[in-house]
Amino acid sequence: MRAHADDAPRSLADWLAHCERLHPKNIDMTLDRVRAVAQRLGIRFDVPVITVAGTNGKGSTCAMLEAIAQSAGYRVGLYIKPHLVHFEERCRINGRMADEATLLPHFEAVEAARGDTTLSYFEFTMLAILRTFMHAPLDVVILEVGLGGRLDAVNIIDTDCAVLTSIDLDHTEWLGPTREDIGREKAHIMRPGKPAIVSDPMPPQSVIDHADAIGADLWLAGRDFRHGGDRQQWQWAGRQRRFSALAYPALRGANQLLNAAGALAVFEAMYHRLPITAQAVRQGLALVDLPGRFQIVPGQPTLVLDVAHNAQSVAALALNLDQMGFFPRTHAVFGAMRDKDLPALLAKLSPLVDHWHLCNLDTARAATADELAAAVQALPTQQPVTVHTHADPAAALAAAVAAADPADRIVVFGSFYTVGGVLKDGLPRLSAKHTA
Repeated sequence: MRAHADDAPRSLADWLAHCERLHPKNIDMTLDRVRAVAQRLGIRFDVPVITVAGTNGKGSTCAMLEAIAQSAGYRVGLYIKPHLVHFEERCRINGRMADEATLLPHFEAVEAARGDTTLSYFEFTMLAILRTFMHAPLDVVILEVGLGGRLDAVNIIDTDCAVLTSIDLDHTEWLGPTREDIGREKAHIMRPGKPAIVSDPMPPQSVIDHADAIGADLWLAGRDFRHGGDRQQWQWAGRQRRFSALAYPALRGANQLLNAAGALAVFEAMYHRLPITAQAVRQGLALVDLPGRFQIVPGQPTLVLDVAHNAQSVAALALNLDQMGFFPRTHAVFGAMRDKDLPALLAKLSPLVDHWHLCNLDTARAATADELAAAVQALPTQQPVTVHTHADPAAALAAAVAAADPADRIVVFGSFYTVGGVLKDGLPRLSAKHTA
């Protein structure tokens, strides 16, 4: 379906609606169509490209790479997804969201170049963002892979450095039922002779085998780079460089050191093209910001926002919550996609939750609040819990606040739609009724 001149999209919202109508499938596991349109657009980069794949930790790793590179004085383009509230979050130039006026000419160019080729929403929008980067004065481009790696649209770009973060079971209907299957799919972002950084401390053998088969320069956590630390500071050592007495990253959570260690390995591996100083590392890690990753919002009650939506990331969330200290009660606001392993995911957090507020989400892929309630009620539990259902995340949060005491905490987690749903009107600042 081509946009005719009289009804051509004029705003970013128009273009995004047009992209959603173009291709019947959200996910179409083939690169032929998107590669052909990219070639017509002449998409290529003369600056270094870093591509980041994995099950969990991709966004945090991308944000750390961006923050350190900017602190070193480099001009950075970052493609990161999905967005929480605004589409423009997916296209960051020098740490700022691209504005609508910047993006619109590139949507028009993709439309003109595609001819009769259908593109999915993700393919069309990615091409528009890549073209935006091509026309910006940049020193490095960072690309976050969505689902998998081998057949993800991002993989049409030959990366200069591949990064694989933690690998766990997710999207098994597309990527295969085991970590070995999933690792093999993600490893295909690697390129012969180019650095491939693996920050998962126990990667699937399939990742190592693929790197060996294609002749990638494989950097393994624990072999080629390592980190350690105590309560006050941490240190990192690579093949030739080391950093000591580092402050912990501004992104909270024990798992963030794995992501930071991988990011530092990238900069050692790319030192010939992107040299950085210890000061850039310290400043970048201190300034890195990524909403929705164990984000603690001060107030009464305390609010925690986390896009954890698979068993591994929810287990990390549970550990981080457990280390926060004592709260009389924990209220959970939760919404998720129907294809998630809900029993395994919920079991990780249920021992910490006293009150569940389950919500519908504005997408056909989501489990309904009633389906989530049934999953919660089916969990074996030693403690009485209350379960409520709500029309949307904002209503669920409002109900949790109304039921909470000032000393309690509220955890909003699950899909990006869940966290984005409570952020759509800005960052909530909570004040429980007892303190009003």
